[in-house]
Amino acid sequence: MTQPAPHTVRSLASELRALGVAPGDVLLLHSSYRSLGFVAGGVQAVVQAFLDTLGPEGTLVVPTHTSDNTDPAGWQHPPVPESWWPVIRAQSPGFDPARTPPSRWMGVIPNVVRTWPGALRSSHPQVSFAALGARAAEILAGHRLDDALGETSPLGAVYRLDGRVLLLGCDHGSNTSLHLAEYRQESPVRATTGSSVVGPDGTSRWTEWVDVDADESDLARLGTDFEATGGVTVGPVGNADARLMPQRELVDFATSWMAANRT
Repeated sequence: MTQPAPHTVRSLASELRALGVAPGDVLLLHSSYRSLGFVAGGVQAVVQAFLDTLGPEGTLVVPTHTSDNTDPAGWQHPPVPESWWPVIRAQSPGFDPARTPPSRWMGVIPNVVRTWPGALRSSHPQVSFAALGARAAEILAGHRLDDALGETSPLGAVYRLDGRVLLLGCDHGSNTSLHLAEYRQESPVRATTGSSVVGPDGTSRWTEWVDVDADESDLARLGTDFEATGGVTVGPVGNADARLMPQRELVDFATSWMAANRT
């Protein structure tokens, strides 16, 4: 039996265009590289396909979150002994956008984007984003500790720029834009959180702040309900199922959905 040809920069770019990704787009990508199947040139080819599709006026945005740099008291996958908590808080290097890699849950595509020539990364020690392209600096600027996924975050910037979200081989449980809707609720639940950061003197220190307590428990159901509105374009990219959607419509729907469905 004849084997299918490997995916390439050209074939992936063609499929992205067929899905609806266009030159000049601001595109927030959540991805599973493994879902694509064999790609000639590997992850580098995948990123190049996105850049070729978006063109010089477009911008590719990816989450480069660092869940390893959170309070170990809340770790579950796996938990660590309580006796370790003070050591982790005191000895972990402070977040550095240039040096700190994304946590393993982010996948390999964000890490390649982060290290691509010209890439920028926001400064949040837990939920940073990286971006390549014309609007990268604008999207990543001013990422506040206490507004991690809110209006002043890169998610809020993508909303203002009328960007789009692409889920590549993953579901709405990974759709970070839905958290922007949490920040728009009348009285979102807030909690104290903490990370190791680099202080003004260049040394690492543990710091804590209060922010919205993100809830992922119902995001898959929320996403399914949004898809039922017809707001998502579904198609193949490589071997993956890809879902493309306008972020404004997604967030506006999610804001109303959460007000009606969450107690």
